[in-house]
Amino acid sequence: MADENQKNEKGGSKKKLIILLAVGLVLIGISVFGTLAALSMLNGGADNDDMAAVEATGEVADSASDAKAPAIYYPIKPAIIVNFSVKGRQRYAQVEVTIMTREEDVVSAIELHAPMITNALVLLIGGQAYEEIKTAEGKELLRQQCLQELQNILEKEIGKPGVEKVLFTNFVMQ
Repeated sequence: MADENQKNEKGGSKKKLIILLAVGLVLIGISVFGTLAALSMLNGGADNDDMAAVEATGEVADSASDAKAPAIYYPIKPAIIVNFSVKGRQRYAQVEVTIMTREEDVVSAIELHAPMITNALVLLIGGQAYEEIKTAEGKELLRQQCLQELQNILEKEIGKPGVEKVLFTNFVMQ
């Protein structure tokens, strides 16, 4: 009789375990479904707000114009090398610059005006204080200044800024 009680307890505990696992899986399924439903409602609500804003302004956005063209990266060769005189010692910086645009005609304009662009970058980078461009903030400020300078050059030459970003792909100081 004791053997029958042990079998019933083991059989009962297996049943309880199976029921608990089934309930746990159902709860996980409900949680995942609820999360996906909430996310889709939130995402759908943002799209409706965007459409309301477009209707309120009277603008109709063309789906082809919303999609950005693929990025085109154009490296400026050779690398920009400038020297600094710091406390009586010669210091150097070597900067490899890559330009990001989304238009082919801008790339051809960059190739055509490469000497002017290189000259502007050499003068801009060489005119910086060595101590300032050693910091991350100084490098970021220099990157933004290079972007502005390139946009100004292209604005004068082709009538549009054309350059979206200036990237420092290598920045060595010694």
